[in-house]
Amino acid sequence: MAIHKILLVDDSKTELHHLSELLTRNGYAVRTAENGDEAMRRLADDTPDLILMDVVMPGQNGFQLTRTITRDPRFAAVPVIMCTSKGLETDKVWGMRQGARDYVVKPVDAGELIAKIRAFD
Repeated sequence: MAIHKILLVDDSKTELHHLSELLTRNGYAVRTAENGDEAMRRLADDTPDLILMDVVMPGQNGFQLTRTITRDPRFAAVPVIMCTSKGLETDKVWGMRQGARDYVVKPVDAGELIAKIRAFD
């Protein structure tokens, strides 16, 4: 499945802007959400081809939200890449156990992120 539409979930407006610019420059259509509730509404409106998920957010954190999304039959096929400042090995393992398909640590290396996204094409 080619990746065209990406849902970017992050509570930081700075990160949303920076990552949206990067993804748009690389030809992706980007929608954003600043928390779990907004992310679930965006998913229901228009299912993306891939989700970039922050971990540290108010309310439902990215680990919980990833588990919710990947266990929902409507969205289980949508790959989730964790994109977070939580860089410990235990964080990575936990993220993958919640259903994430890959993990990127902030600050994001643009080339690494784009390569990880393209690996799903």
